[in-house]
Amino acid sequence: MWCWMNGEFMQAEELKISPFDHGFLYGAGFFETFRTYDGNVLLFDEHMERLHAALAEYRIAMPYTNAEILAVVQVLDEKSGNTDGYFRLNVSAGVHDIGLAPSSYATPNVILFRKALAPAVRGAEKKAVWLDTPRNLPESAVRHKSHNFLNNVRGRLELPSLKDMEGLFVTNEGFVAEGVTSNVFWMKASELFTPAIETGILPGTTRAFVVKLAESAGIVVHEGCYGKECVEDADEVFVTNAVQELVPLVTIEDSSLPGASGVNYQRLHELYRRAIEDMKEGDS
Repeated sequence: MWCWMNGEFMQAEELKISPFDHGFLYGAGFFETFRTYDGNVLLFDEHMERLHAALAEYRIAMPYTNAEILAVVQVLDEKSGNTDGYFRLNVSAGVHDIGLAPSSYATPNVILFRKALAPAVRGAEKKAVWLDTPRNLPESAVRHKSHNFLNNVRGRLELPSLKDMEGLFVTNEGFVAEGVTSNVFWMKASELFTPAIETGILPGTTRAFVVKLAESAGIVVHEGCYGKECVEDADEVFVTNAVQELVPLVTIEDSSLPGASGVNYQRLHELYRRAIEDMKEGDS
């Protein structure tokens, strides 16, 4: 697997990180995941804006521009046979002594991992369950995509597989939050609902884009605090992330849903697909 670290291309087995990296010692690091479409990344600027906001809050430098990172993405695809790939851009705080001495992190480790996309059919359905693990509170005013991912890991351990299932978190207050690796949406009476950022969810780039697509299509969108019964009583439910796009749910526990046959799901996913095609045409 081809990767890139601190300006150098290398195979995955060549990567080396010091155990004194504060990303390892204290979880001081952040990441973004995305995929390419004919070498292009949908919502790349939005991913980078979210990453830069997290890095700035924790005073971790980013020595590479967005353009430089995007150029690396394209080279990694080329080195992998000109096929699209799954990417994780990781910025960790870098090497320092043990202890919380630094007041800023000027020499981070920046790694771009690339692996082959798992075979997938657009619109493939998943089943969902409510997780026993409650969604924890973020450590900042807004949740960042950080190395502190243990709440997600604990939720994942409740599932036999993430390929065919999604686990849905609920907050300690009983409000629907998000999936282990996704944001959640549902339709009721032709209106779209999704948990508010104030519930402590990750402000997903795909989530924000779906809200924008829905509003542009004249769909009323509600963001707020909702109980599980609102989702179980929904007409359609789907989850989103940047790699899997919009994933329709066919069941939540014992509640049946239309899955990929849902009219509103089909409409929104078609708008998402068109945005991908427009991006490709704009790059050509």
